[in-house]
Amino acid sequence: MQQFIQNPLKVIIDPSGIQFGMPGDSVELHVTIINQGEQSAVIDLFLDEGLEILTRSQISPRESLALDPQQSQEVTFRFEIPIDTLPGTYDYTLVVDSPNHYPQYTPINYPRQIKVLLKEQTIIRANDPTFSLQPATNPNKPLVFKLGETLQVEVTVHNRSSRVDRFRLNCPDLDENWFTIIYPRTGAEGQGLSEVTALELLPGDRGQIRLELRSPRDTFAGNYSPTVRLYSENSPDLVLLELVYILVPTIYHLDVELNTILAQVSRSPGKYEVRLANQGNTVRELIFSAKTRDEEELCTYKYQPDEIRLLPSKTTQVNLTVKPGPWWRRSLFGAGQVLNFQVEIKDQQNLPLSNTLPTGSLLWKARPWWQFLLLILVILAILGGVGFLIWRLLNPEPLKLENFQANAPQIIEGDNQVRLNWEIRNYKQLQKLVVTQTQPPRKEPLLNYNSLQELTAKDNTNKSLCVPQKESLICSNVSTGVTKKDKYTFKLEAYYRKNIPLIPQNVLVATGIIPVEIVEKPIAKVLSFNTDKSEYRNGDKILLSWKIQLLNELKRLDIIGNRDDGTSSGATVSYNFKQGSVPPENIKKLCKDDNQHQQQTCTNVPYMVSKPGNFILQLKAFSQGSDRLSVEQTPNKIKVLPLPLRIVYFKLNGSEEPSRVFKEGDILTIEWKVEGDKGINVELSPPIGTVKELQGKRQLRANQGLQSPIELKVSDPFGSPPQTKGFVFQVNKPQPPPTPSNTFPPIQPNNIPLPRRKLF
Repeated sequence: MQQFIQNPLKVIIDPSGIQFGMPGDSVELHVTIINQGEQSAVIDLFLDEGLEILTRSQISPRESLALDPQQSQEVTFRFEIPIDTLPGTYDYTLVVDSPNHYPQYTPINYPRQIKVLLKEQTIIRANDPTFSLQPATNPNKPLVFKLGETLQVEVTVHNRSSRVDRFRLNCPDLDENWFTIIYPRTGAEGQGLSEVTALELLPGDRGQIRLELRSPRDTFAGNYSPTVRLYSENSPDLVLLELVYILVPTIYHLDVELNTILAQVSRSPGKYEVRLANQGNTVRELIFSAKTRDEEELCTYKYQPDEIRLLPSKTTQVNLTVKPGPWWRRSLFGAGQVLNFQVEIKDQQNLPLSNTLPTGSLLWKARPWWQFLLLILVILAILGGVGFLIWRLLNPEPLKLENFQANAPQIIEGDNQVRLNWEIRNYKQLQKLVVTQTQPPRKEPLLNYNSLQELTAKDNTNKSLCVPQKESLICSNVSTGVTKKDKYTFKLEAYYRKNIPLIPQNVLVATGIIPVEIVEKPIAKVLSFNTDKSEYRNGDKILLSWKIQLLNELKRLDIIGNRDDGTSSGATVSYNFKQGSVPPENIKKLCKDDNQHQQQTCTNVPYMVSKPGNFILQLKAFSQGSDRLSVEQTPNKIKVLPLPLRIVYFKLNGSEEPSRVFKEGDILTIEWKVEGDKGINVELSPPIGTVKELQGKRQLRANQGLQSPIELKVSDPFGSPPQTKGFVFQVNKPQPPPTPSNTFPPIQPNNIPLPRRKLF
């Protein structure tokens, strides 16, 4: 028989059951760990990633303890529910682990639940009834509807009051065809009585109500979160709410049918009707087209309308006309030509469509006999074309300037210079080419080529400015040297060679004009700049957050604080960014890039001020290659409160007794200690006056000239209420010594000794 080994770690969790909270609340979890083993151990406690989904934090709460044998310690995890959190039941796990000292007993997992209540819900007291839903749902774990099935939700009600109560359930957000509520039968209803309409519970009892949910056929696909409300007959004003998160899966079912109206034509187009039925539960936005099923496309297709929006369970029809052509492809003999085509449908949301779409056929009848006259006209056209070619040989085409354009109509300053492209037809007639800048006016031409050889000559890299191709001279990427911001107009003039036969001498120049604008280079723009709160104590870290649009590479960020009086709050904090807007190492972990939207977000960046006051913080963003900067300031003033002003103690001869009596000449020792922010004014009066020490000692000699009381007055320059403490005393004069007496007692004769006589 295997012996049971007790876990040396005992864990006590408070609260032990489900935790409740509302959006914006702070929730605490208290965990007490007792080391019942025979060795010291390091114990790790953390909350798994399930809590990150609720708090939207990328860091899970974690604590470590070092406990000796039979030692215990309590750990408190505190976290906030975001203000925009959707109600629901969220699961997470508390993990207790000691891999180095108790690897055979750990890790230990404790599944936990947090129930986020609706804001409208009444705060639950100790004797109020409660209810819960099984299965529990939240926005990340909804119930999924299956086609044609009903969802079963069990509602468990707990009557925690001392009276019998009746409970009713309702779903106020849903139509009646969405749900059915089934109360349990007790067996005491009797035959012929109406159905049960409430759940009756004795004090302390629990009961279940079955809620059946179904999805009507015309329900749109998506996520739903209806409210479930429990009504108490004893407490009608009590609001008990819960949300059920439901997912209606998407159904893509579109029926397409092609009906023929006119399929044999000679001059008019064929007519068809496309009928569509949306059997799914999504809105379909469709675009129509068609294509041939033959080797060559000979038809044009037109839909009326060519785009539709079709709701679920709705039908519609679209008219299609098919026009054959071109006209010369029409058959001259026979029964005609059959043109086969297929309907094409595209969903604008790229939703799935049927793999087989309807097809149709159009019969294009053969021509009547009289259309052979067209053949005669074709022959005449050929003869005319030959005559035109002969005329063109005798009259050569003039020089023609084409495709005169810049590398871009709008150029960003600093990225590139203006470069020109053009094409000259019949370039062999070219003598001279000049490029001038007409706006803003410039006297000298930008480019001046006096011969065709200059344009086609090769440079040191074996490349030429212009390349001849057949009858055209193509010039590409011609540098102008223009780079400054402005609106420009460039003019290209191509001059003929003189005395060209058959070219009029008054038409000797081909001209082209194009506008180009050079705009300022965009800079990195500050989109938002905020603090974590609006009020601090002096010495607290101010946590800053910002979002920057990276239209250009970020070079530096400066954070500047200004007081109400216009003075600075302290030294400017600068962060120099590396190439590619890479943050410096000290804030790199606090910043995150959104490459899709070209944005960078930094959160919880610390900042300190030098002394209390009201401040406005500014964030200045400097961009690479630009002198301009983007400035944003915090939307509200930041208030930094001074440290509390307090007299720790004020003693006279080691005692704080307010009333004292001294003798003249006694030594009085005054001791004090005060706390507060910088700039505290400490005054002892009388007779010492202002002192610099926040903690000190002074000695005085008591005499009749020493005034009473002696007071300690403390104030600061930040408007805090002044603090005062003092002593009342009395100085007594010393008692004079007793006066000596000048009389002596009388001498008694009997008391005087007689001289002795000498006996012989």
